[in-house]
Amino acid sequence: MRLWKLLGLAGLTGVAATGVVLARHERQRRAYTPDDVRARLHERHAGLAAVPEPAPPTAAELTAGRGHRLARVLRRRA
Repeated sequence: MRLWKLLGLAGLTGVAATGVVLARHERQRRAYTPDDVRARLHERHAGLAAVPEPAPPTAAELTAGRGHRLARVLRRRA
């Protein structure tokens, strides 16, 4: 019986600690002004725009792996 009480108290403690962590993160998130959020989004967008987009794979590259399902489908069509 005592073990169940300890497990119950541990569970309640875990739930309370999780609530405290979530409340802290929510307060930090709401501390941003709309201008701060906009500036951060512009920075992230500029960083992603600088990364070149990879070229799509050719049919030969796709069919190189014999066990790959897409390779089997493409071989059937060829």
